Amino acid sequence: MRRFLCLDCGNQVHFNNATCLACSANLAYSPSQDEMLAFPAADAGATIGTLGYSLCANRDLIGCNWLCDNVSERSLCQSCFHTTKIPDISDLEKRRQWNRLERAKRRLFYALIKLNLPLAADPDVSQGSLRFELLGDRLLPNGEKKRVMTGHDNGLITINIAEADDAIREKNRTMMGEPYRTLIGHFRHEVGHYYWDQLVDKPGVIDRFRDLFGDERRDYSEALGTYYDNGPAADWQKSFVSAYATAHPWEDFAETWAHYLHMVSGLETAFAYGLNPQPSEIGAPPLIQLADPYHVSDHEQLLDHWVPITVAMNAMNRSMGNRDYYPFVLSSRISEKLRFIHDLIKDQ
Repeated sequence: MRRFLCLDCGNQVHFNNATCLACSANLAYSPSQDEMLAFPAADAGATIGTLGYSLCANRDLIGCNWLCDNVSERSLCQSCFHTTKIPDISDLEKRRQWNRLERAKRRLFYALIKLNLPLAADPDVSQGSLRFELLGDRLLPNGEKKRVMTGHDNGLITINIAEADDAIREKNRTMMGEPYRTLIGHFRHEVGHYYWDQLVDKPGVIDRFRDLFGDERRDYSEALGTYYDNGPAADWQKSFVSAYATAHPWEDFAETWAHYLHMVSGLETAFAYGLNPQPSEIGAPPLIQLADPYHVSDHEQLLDHWVPITVAMNAMNRSMGNRDYYPFVLSSRISEKLRFIHDLIKDQ
């Protein structure tokens, strides 16, 4: 994430801010300009309207600070518009959970827009277009609980809002034996399935995918069952970015896709705050900070910068008594898979 300044007073503001703490100006993010605009609270609508925008209708409801382009004639911003089902917001806890999920989703959409990835024009109508249902478990009249399963199906991404509860998410992380489980991680993983359908499942690409990730025609349910029964192979880290990636080629792609988004987002943030650790290898040439990690021609440049940053961040976390910020190992095979995704995004 880049750094933002209040255009009224020059104070640093953050991606989720709706108000400048220094001058009290109202703030709203414009995806088309990649800028945090400032405007007076008294006539916010009029001021924003003259610029060709309107405030997202979810601003008062859940604090969404994005703007709508008036050309689209939508009342919801580009991120909120893609959510087609939400939980019962009369329940304040469910509203808070929805808020946390939308905050994470805005970061996802920030990256998708930066990477120029295709986004459906109308998720309400277009078959297979990208859309989200953010829902919670509910009790049926017979007393049974209807559970919401997080996953992807033909463009529809469903997230169980319980994941927005830190305690529940940590419990699930421990139960699943995962080193890392976050809301943004869920979104980045599930959207990987969507972009597999959009970018990979086509002639000229699918064969290269199968060479690297395996044959996705392998029975998915059976593969997941085998994984949950037996776990990953002992040497899984040689070829897979996570244990779950070993379950099936689709999951391997989604995990690697999520990892690529972690990397470019993390690099942008690091560079924005002046972090540019140098490689520890003796004789390694100095690294010159990348201008824009989202638009780099060679994926090796991303990895060359990413590894020293993760080493430094792991050391920082340990100094604070926390577990590693980056509990992953990038083998040469994983690097090849990241290159595939990098080229896929760059060439689309």
